[in-house]
Amino acid sequence: MSDNTSAPAAPTPLTLLGLGAMGTALARTWLAAGHSLTVWNRSPGRSAELAAHGARVAGTAAEAVAASPLVVTCLLDDASVRQALADADLTGKDLVDLTTSTPAESRTRAAWAAERGARFLDGGIMAVPPMVGAPDAGGYILYSGPRALFDEHREVLAVPAATRYVGAEFGLAALYDVALLSAMTAMFAGARHAFALVEGAGIDEKEFGGLVADWLTAMAPATAGFGAAPSAEDATSPAVVEAGDAALLRTAREQGVDPALLIASAGSVTGI
Repeated sequence: MSDNTSAPAAPTPLTLLGLGAMGTALARTWLAAGHSLTVWNRSPGRSAELAAHGARVAGTAAEAVAASPLVVTCLLDDASVRQALADADLTGKDLVDLTTSTPAESRTRAAWAAERGARFLDGGIMAVPPMVGAPDAGGYILYSGPRALFDEHREVLAVPAATRYVGAEFGLAALYDVALLSAMTAMFAGARHAFALVEGAGIDEKEFGGLVADWLTAMAPATAGFGAAPSAEDATSPAVVEAGDAALLRTAREQGVDPALLIASAGSVTGI
C-alpha cells in the first residue's frame, strides 16, 4: 500500500457527478487548485456556489461526462451511479467511483464500465467533508484497479486528500473502506452504550465524554495487533476475559441498557 501526497498537479479537466456534502468538498478543492471542473447533481440548486468559483454546471449527467476525459462519481450508492451514467457515452473515459459500495458492486461496476469502453478505478473515502482539502487532518482516499491508471491520475486525485493505492483487484478499495467504516461504526456504538450506562446517574456528561475519547484514543493502537496472534506475554487469560465480559453484561442489565451490543461483541460469555 502506498501513501502518497503530491506536488501541485498540472491543471486537469475533470467531471464530478454528485454534490452532496462530500462531493461539494471535493469540488471546492479541485477548483481552488485551478482545475477545470464540470459538475452535475440531481438537485441543481447545490451547484450555484461552485459555479461562482468557476465550475461548469452541466444540465445532465451525460453532458457532464462528455465534457472531460476523467469522470469522478461521488453519489449516494451503487444504484445511483448506474442510473446517473445510464445515458452517458463512456467510450474512452476514465471513471473513478468514490461512492461507498460493496466489493462485489465495485467489481460489477468495473466490468460494466469496461463493456462501455471506459477504464475504471474504485475508491473509498476515509474522511469526513471537513477533512477534505486539509492535509494535516488525517483523511485519505483508497484506490484499487490498474496501477498504471492510478499513477496516470494520481496527482489530480491527491488534491482533495492523500491517496492510498491498495491493489490491482477491483473491489479492494471498497473492502478496505467498508471494513474501516465497520470498525468506526462499532466504536461509535460502544460510545453510545457507555453514555446510556451513565444516563441519570448525575454524571457530568461533557466531562465523561472527554474520558471516553481519551480512553478510546489510548486503546486504539492495540487494534493494530488484531491481525496477528497475541504473544504469550500479551495474551489475557480467557478466564479473566470471560469474567470481565460477564461484569459488563450484568452492569448493562442493572442500568436498564440493552446488552445486545455487548453480546454481539463478546460472543459466548458466562451468565448470558
